[in-house]
Amino acid sequence: MKLRRRREGKTDYRQRHKLITQDKNKYNSPKYRLVVRFSNKFVICQIISAHLEGDKVLAAASSSELPRYGIGVGLKNYAAAYATGLLVARRLLNKLGLDEVYSGNEDPDGSIVSTKDENGRTYFVAELDDDKKPFRALLDVGIKNTSTGARIFGALKGASDGGLDIPHNHKRFPGYTRDTKQYDAEVHKAHIFGEHVSDYMSEMLEDDEENYKKHFAKYIEEGIEPDDLEETLAKVHEAIRADPTPSAKKEFKFSKEFKKARKLSYEERKAASNAKKAQFQAAKSGADDDEEDDDN
Repeated sequence: MKLRRRREGKTDYRQRHKLITQDKNKYNSPKYRLVVRFSNKFVICQIISAHLEGDKVLAAASSSELPRYGIGVGLKNYAAAYATGLLVARRLLNKLGLDEVYSGNEDPDGSIVSTKDENGRTYFVAELDDDKKPFRALLDVGIKNTSTGARIFGALKGASDGGLDIPHNHKRFPGYTRDTKQYDAEVHKAHIFGEHVSDYMSEMLEDDEENYKKHFAKYIEEGIEPDDLEETLAKVHEAIRADPTPSAKKEFKFSKEFKKARKLSYEERKAASNAKKAQFQAAKSGADDDEEDDDN
């Protein structure tokens, strides 16, 4: 029988084995993964390492935190995925004390820059310190399809621009054309700053204003116009870099006013059940009498 999470369609064990298997000469050094998942409302990014006792999360970020940085709508689109990847990268590097050494790409333009060291190893973040090397992680997409332009790669690009060394290429980013094998970084930059969303907003506003008010009601509540989206996301990126630390958790305060209801005995539960049955039977007999009167 296959493993439970394989039967449930939650884990691709062949992919997981490749992601977590470390070389024997690494002496128990963990192999980190950038895990990107999408819920019904948010994007979740985590830096995870596998251990015998289970996976351990080194850093995590969710697009549900983006309202704190200046945007509270569109928390599942490509631009939100990029911002969440940027947030988890800056948070991790801040935690490890690498944020000042590896600042990443502060002016995202969709381009991909890679360098090779003297040993021939490729770095997507330039090695700036002999003692502190770039933090390397591998992208874990789970069971999602890796189609060109998928939001998963938005989170990858955000984490890479945030200063993490993640192996990738341009063939799955928006702007890559498979037929001509050419990559347009400007198209990718437009997705990072939500230009495709603002264009759709402008088009709907011109064609059908009533439908625009229904479809983008939350944007209107936030006071975000089609032309304001790019500037808003740029400010979000700046705010994330200024303070990527997680917000303080709210302390749970137990309310003494709440009192748990007394557990009913068997006789009391049986009496309540009989009372409900009698009520239903009385209502049914009354409806039958009304039907007979209508027939007469």
